[in-house]
Amino acid sequence: MIKCILVVNNQGKARLVRFYYEVPPDQQKHILQSVYRTVSVRSDDQCCCFAQDESLFGPDHKIIYRHFATLYFILVADSAENELGVLDLIQVFVQVLDTCFENVCELDLIYHFDKVNYILDEIVMAGMVLETNADLVVQAIKETKKLENEAPALVSDAQRLEV
Repeated sequence: MIKCILVVNNQGKARLVRFYYEVPPDQQKHILQSVYRTVSVRSDDQCCCFAQDESLFGPDHKIIYRHFATLYFILVADSAENELGVLDLIQVFVQVLDTCFENVCELDLIYHFDKVNYILDEIVMAGMVLETNADLVVQAIKETKKLENEAPALVSDAQRLEV
């Protein structure tokens, strides 16, 4: 099960934080800072995108991350999750973000946080992976956008019928 998903910039500022278990806000901040410290000191040239911090999560958890441009995409998962599968999940998330925002950047995560959270909900819900096919996720997002665009017309039609 995925315990948390963090997207952090190079300065350590959180751009997306999602915990899938009960964690007090002060502990969330501590976890964010500790995980960022763990992954940021590692060189991008290292082929390993896996780390551990037993003091934070215990011995059966792993930190899986990728560094893209100015953002770290970090997932913490328990031993039931396959590390390479989670690494692929990060790739799918970034690929969908790139498709939706046309070369996603940090500002997209800040100004479109609602859409980013919706995209994440299409991929992971309650710590369980729902979808790993980027094309299906993009299709679901396009269908939702189409429904959102049709909604004002439906509301105005319903109001006219009431009058």
